Formats: sequence, structure tokens, C-alpha cells
Amino acid sequence: MKRMKRLWAAVLALVLLAGCAPGRTEPLPYPEPAASEPGKTIAYVPLDDRPDNVERVVYLAESLGYALNMPETVLYRTALDHQPKNFDSLQRGEPWSLFTWVLEQEAAGCDRYILSLDQLHSGGLVASRSMTGYDIELPGGGTVQVHSMLEQLLTALSADENNVVWLLDSVMRLAPTVGYEGGTLEDYNAIRAFGALPRRTLEGKALNLEDISESYWWGPNGESLRSQTKEDSTYETALRHVRSRERKMVLSYVVQNTLRKPGYENSRLLIGIDDSSLEDCIQKNEIAFLRQGLRTGEDGRQWDWLLSGVDDLAFKAVARLYLDEVGWTGARTTVTYLGGTEDRPACEYDFQPLTEIMEEHLAFFDLLEADAAELQILVLTQPEDPDQMSVYRKHLIEALRDYRKARRPTILIDASNGTYGTAVYEALTKDTELGYLTAYSGMLDMAIVTGTALSHGAARYAILKNGENTDAMDRAWARTLADSILKDFCYKGVVRNDLLAHIRNDLGGDPNNFWSPELDRAELLQRLEKGMEKETAPVIRNLERSSFLFSISPDEERHWGGIALENYRFPWDRAFEIGMDIRLGALQ
Repeated sequence: MKRMKRLWAAVLALVLLAGCAPGRTEPLPYPEPAASEPGKTIAYVPLDDRPDNVERVVYLAESLGYALNMPETVLYRTALDHQPKNFDSLQRGEPWSLFTWVLEQEAAGCDRYILSLDQLHSGGLVASRSMTGYDIELPGGGTVQVHSMLEQLLTALSADENNVVWLLDSVMRLAPTVGYEGGTLEDYNAIRAFGALPRRTLEGKALNLEDISESYWWGPNGESLRSQTKEDSTYETALRHVRSRERKMVLSYVVQNTLRKPGYENSRLLIGIDDSSLEDCIQKNEIAFLRQGLRTGEDGRQWDWLLSGVDDLAFKAVARLYLDEVGWTGARTTVTYLGGTEDRPACEYDFQPLTEIMEEHLAFFDLLEADAAELQILVLTQPEDPDQMSVYRKHLIEALRDYRKARRPTILIDASNGTYGTAVYEALTKDTELGYLTAYSGMLDMAIVTGTALSHGAARYAILKNGENTDAMDRAWARTLADSILKDFCYKGVVRNDLLAHIRNDLGGDPNNFWSPELDRAELLQRLEKGMEKETAPVIRNLERSSFLFSISPDEERHWGGIALENYRFPWDRAFEIGMDIRLGALQ
């Protein structure tokens, strides 16, 4: 009898994956014609030109009926050392041109904005970690004080009461970027170790810019960190880093101080905490200082937020902008952790337990945990007992199949930080219907993973509840899900490891910069394409056999169309991330 039950379960699994689905539809050319509603445009200044800040934000916005209007790439692109520069001279974005671009959008009648402050005051996230001065060069010569430029921009955008302005800021991570303005791995390790040292805790009136600057050099018991760095020869590097932190805090203060004035009720500030540490580190007093400057409206709702994660800031802003516009009042959700380590940080770059990161992000999206709810969130953590990994993986598969059978919208967060290897991806591809997921994210720092998955999941759930989705919105949503799954399962899980080994062992190069020394980028691209063609095939077959929810109350489903991938690229000429175009067939 048990054998017959197992056989029947296997048959049902095959039916679930193969089903009575219609035939594969041929993928259409990409990009597709814009299909946003008239007047639903967001003027967007990205953090930089990585996929998480460009094409994936485009997909999310389009899945909510918006069109993103962005400046020319050369105005916000980051170039690592030895790579071709912007305008033949800049390794970073060009703040003054971006400032004037935003004002041009305002003059043209735009009323929705998502603006990265790191880009506007420094030329990007990487540049914000190294700049020490306050002068911004003007394209025609001369300079302008960045304080003045920021205040002028905020004043201009606040003058129109119809504007909705999301400002994205960050708490600087513990160390600058390797391979930018000469930064070495040795510099990074030394400054990260310096930044991770515990600092004296400031409270009350002592939480001010001057005392925070001084606290960088003092341990919790009054010990001098300045003398310590002089002894181990890292003082000059640490001094430059501290000056960059001081500049960053001053500019964040200028923005918060401006927004506290009357007339800025149409602006929202979202601050992300960049790579952190489990220790009571250099960020501690900065976070406390910025937290005390967050605004709350007269109705008690927060206007400003400070959350873990930076590379997901735009996702959170787009999703929350949509939720506010449709009058979202929140939803109940059931969160299930599998693996047993949710009570601790998920990786060395998180400073909070996973449960706290989840709770803060759930609050941001007005998601209330409940024992019984329609929306399900599954979180796979690192295994408490490594010998039980197959058991945790089995429970994950069973839960996903149960939710699929019950037609429950489901968000999957892989917070395991790669500890299960590719086995979990193989099991998900073989035994579940990946295309049914409402949202998925994994394979990055857990703060970013959490914000990414919940941004996409909460927004999609709200769309389904409101019944506002169009075919174009469904297609954009499908791209967000396919992009995340294919890159995690296939590139980050398998193909990237092959590239890393090939570059280091066969070419003697640097996977973090194909220009230092210069590598044959055409050969690397060819290797990428070949590897992805092989590894994505089973995942694409799974997606193409999948159905997805396109309506709740009543529950209705559509079927995925065909999927083709093309135009692979390395946006920063490094192996860490890739870009690609996703062509979709007609949804059925």
C-alpha cells in the first residue's frame, strides 16, 4: 500500500508539472512596447547601473502599471579602475547633470520621483564611500556646494503639492570598494576590521555630528583607536575613510533637517543600512542618529524608514509608492521558517537576527503575521543541524506543493546563504511549480534578499487583490520572477563558479574586474552564454509548464508562455552579476 501511495504521489507530481497545459508560445521580441497608463510615469535616478538598480526596477514598476523614466546611463554609471570612464574622465555619475535632469522632469509635469541621494550627492554608491569634499564639478567648469544643490532640489520638488517624492539614502558600509580609486583588498580588510571594532555608545544630546565624528576613534571603554591604527600602519587609510563617513553623515543630516521643515509632507525618506557587522560597530551611533530624525505623520504613520539593505531600496520604494496610491490597508500573512536558525544573523554582513529583519520589513509593507492567512511566506534558513539538510529541503518542497494545491499566494525567501548547495535548486526545479510563486529571492545578503522578495511579493499580492493587472503587467511580473530564479539557480549557483575558476586558474585574472589585467571579454561572454544555455534549460522548462494566479476572489490562473534569454552582459565587467534580456511568449 505504501509503495502504491508513493507511486501515485509521483504520478501527481508529473501531472502538476506537465499538466494539461496549452502548447508553448513562441517568445516575442524584447523590449516590448510600453504599456503603462498615461500619466503613470516615475522619474527615477538609480543608485548605479547594476541590474538590481536598473532593469529589475523597470520590471517591477511595469508590473504595477508604471513606466520608469531614467537619465542617460553615462550620467549614473560606475566605472572600476582601468575601465572606460564616463565622459573620458569620470569613474562615477555626474551629480550636476542629474540635478538638472530632475528639474527638467518637474518642468515637464512629472509628479512621481524616486531619487538616489548617493547618486545625486556623490555619483553613486561606490563613490559615496570614498568622496571627502563637498564641491561638485559643473560640466562647463566651476563647482557648486552639494549642500546647496540638494536643498535647492528638495525645495523645487516640494513646491508642487501633487508630487510624491521618495528619497533613498544609505548608512555607509564598514569599508570602501576594492578596485575603485586604487583601493586594494588589503585596504578593504584593514578598514573593515577597523570599522567592526566596538565604539563608545552615544545617547541623548551626545548624538550629534561632532560627537559621532569623534566616536569613530574611541572604543567603548575609552581606548584610543587612533593610536592603535597608527601602530598597525592603517591610520592614513582609516583617516580617509572616516572623512568620507563624516561627509556622508553631514549630507544625510542636511536632508533630514530640510524635510523636517513645513512644506515637505509630500516627501518620504528611506534609508538602507549597507553591509554591516555582528559587532557593535562604527555604524552604531550613525544609525541611532538617523533613527531619531525619522518623521511620523499626524495620523501616526511613519513617513521615513531606516531598514537593513541598500541594493533593494528602489524595489521597496516602487512597491510602497504603489501601495500608498491604491490605499493599501495591509494584509495578514503566515511566515514559516525552515532550517531552525532564524533567531540569528543569516550571514556575516547582517547585524540583526533574520526574524528582526523580517519583522521590520513586514511592518514597512503593513503585513501582519497571523497563524492562518491567505498570503504565505516561506523562509529557508541555514540548517541548525547540517545532517538534517535533506529533511529541511523536503519540508520546503512539501509546503510549496501544499500551498500550490490550495492556490495560496506564496513568497519564497532563500536565506540559507548557499549552505544547501545546488541540491535545493535541483529539488525545487524537479518537484515544484516555480512559476506559481508570487515572488522569490535568494543568494545575497539576507537584508537585501528579504526586502527584494517582500517588495515584489507584497506588490503583486496587492495587484491580485485589487484586480488591476493587465496582460502587460502580468508579463512584467513574470520577468521579475524569471530573472530572480534563473540568475540564482543557474548563474549564481553554477555558472558563476565555473567563471570564477576559469578566470583565476586558467587566465590568471581578477573576476572582480576584467580590465585589471585586461581579459578577453568576448571569450568570457561566450563561456557565460554556453553555461547558461545548459543550466537554464530545465528551469525554463519548469517555468513554461507553470500556471500562475492572475486573480484572487475568485481564484483564476493563467499559463506561462515560452521563455528565451538573450543579450547576456557583465554590467560592471566583473563576474559578480550579469544582465540579460528575457523574451516571453503570449500568456494563456
